Amino acid sequence: MTDQNQQKNANSKVVRKLLLATVFMFGFGYALVPLYNIFCDITGLNGKTSDQAAEVKPADIDNNRWVTVEFIGSLNDNMPWKFRPAVSKMKVRPGEPSRVNYIAKNVSSNSIVGNAVPSVSPGQAAKYFTKTECFCFTQQELKSGEEKEMPVVFIVDKNIPKRINTVTLSYTFFNSPAATKEKSNVSMANK
Repeated sequence: MTDQNQQKNANSKVVRKLLLATVFMFGFGYALVPLYNIFCDITGLNGKTSDQAAEVKPADIDNNRWVTVEFIGSLNDNMPWKFRPAVSKMKVRPGEPSRVNYIAKNVSSNSIVGNAVPSVSPGQAAKYFTKTECFCFTQQELKSGEEKEMPVVFIVDKNIPKRINTVTLSYTFFNSPAATKEKSNVSMANK
C-alpha cells in the first residue's frame, strides 16, 4: 500500500469516528432532559414536583407542628398576563390537605394559552410536597381581559424533616404559542 492510500484510510477512519461521536453526542443531548427529569423526581433535586395529581391516602396529621408555605407567582418575559398568589404565605399542619388560589389575568388583546411550571424550595422539600389538584396539570387559556382564580390543593407530608420549617411553592407561567395558535385556528373554524 502506498503512503497516499494509507493517508486516505487514516482520514476515513477519523471521519467515521467523528460521525459516530456526533451521533452519540446528539443522542445524549436528546436523552438528557428525560434523564434529568427522572433524576429530579427520584431525588427531589432542584425543587421539581410531579406534574400529575397525587392520590390522597388517609394520613395522620401532625398536630404538634406547623410548616410555613410561601407562595410566589412569576411570568416569563413573553407572557402578557398578571399572575400572583391570593396569599403570600400560610401555616399548615403536616399531613393536612390545604388549598391556595393563584390569580391570573390576561392583559393582552388576544386569547393566550399558558403553561405553569412549579418549583418547590428548598429542593429537599419537593419529595414531601404533594399536589392533589393544580392548575399546572393542564394548559390554561385566558381570553383577552379575562381573570381566573386557579386552585392548588396540596399536602406537606408529615415525614418532612424537622429542620425544614418553611417551604416555598413557586410557579412561572410561560406562553404556549403553538397551543394559542391551535386554539385560535379552532375558534376561527367554528365561526
